[in-house]
Amino acid sequence: MPDLPTTWFVLVGVLFAGYAILDGFDLGVGALHLFTKTDRDRRVMINAIGPVWDGNEVWLVTGGGALFAAFPEVYATAFSGFYEALMLLLFCLIFRAVSIEFRSKQPMLWWRRLWDFNFSMASLVAALLIGVAVGNVAWGVPLDHRHEFMGSFLGMLHPYALLVGVTTVALFMMHGSIYVVMKTEGDLQDKVRGWVRNTMIFFILCYVMTTMATLLYLPHMADKFRTTPVLFVLPMLNVLAVANIPREIHLGREFRAFLSSCAAMAILIAIFGIDMFPNLVLAHPIEHSLTIYNAASSTKTLGIMLTIAIIGMPLVLAYTSIIYWVFRGKVKIDDATSY
Repeated sequence: MPDLPTTWFVLVGVLFAGYAILDGFDLGVGALHLFTKTDRDRRVMINAIGPVWDGNEVWLVTGGGALFAAFPEVYATAFSGFYEALMLLLFCLIFRAVSIEFRSKQPMLWWRRLWDFNFSMASLVAALLIGVAVGNVAWGVPLDHRHEFMGSFLGMLHPYALLVGVTTVALFMMHGSIYVVMKTEGDLQDKVRGWVRNTMIFFILCYVMTTMATLLYLPHMADKFRTTPVLFVLPMLNVLAVANIPREIHLGREFRAFLSSCAAMAILIAIFGIDMFPNLVLAHPIEHSLTIYNAASSTKTLGIMLTIAIIGMPLVLAYTSIIYWVFRGKVKIDDATSY
């Protein structure tokens, strides 16, 4: 039998990685939305994510469900302790959907600009909150001996968590700009090519500062790489993936640039998972931390859920692949398109 808690640690990580990669470019497009000035360009950007954004968010629901089934104590601690932050995140995700739908309901310019602003702000705040959550998980949260959260919402907004949040925003903006280049053409595509360069610089600066802060204040996050030098290949691959993006954009191979961005995000999440293992929620004090062993469901539950995952995951991947295949190609808007 496989080590079921470890297997589910990987599976939950894969689900959340899928959400970060897929909904990440949605949030990035939203964060960049106001940089376009004309109504037509903004319609193109929304239509670029229109067929897929709701399906991308399903990965978050699936990841939350898997976390609840495999590690219910982590689910309970996180959702009760981070209640305000999670409600704000859900509000932003819902408000993004409302903004996309309501924008086209009226032809007035002020109406569209209002919902464009709401869409962009909700995307920015959602991306920031996701990063802040990751930063708190790495930094550690105050838990008592019953694994109940003892902190506050404002206490989670410390400098390191905010730095990780800003880095996440930068990463999603880079990812989203590459996606828009891949889905557009003409003047808008030429404009967004410049965004790729600027967002890459923004992300690299944030990433360097976050790495330095992590090594300085959270040395435990590098223990695995110090004891197992072969793992250093992952940061090297991450650097190569990011460095390949401008090359592919310059050569006009936008899809390969997007794949490089996806690979960079997947590697970053893998590095984070390796650093955290076997902890799921690092606590202060450390002995109150939730790990894959003290927070896991029963062996029988994990085994049954693994069987369901083996059957269901290929179906989810197939459905997602079909959707992206059907809506492949450039986004075009003609005069007959409504609003």
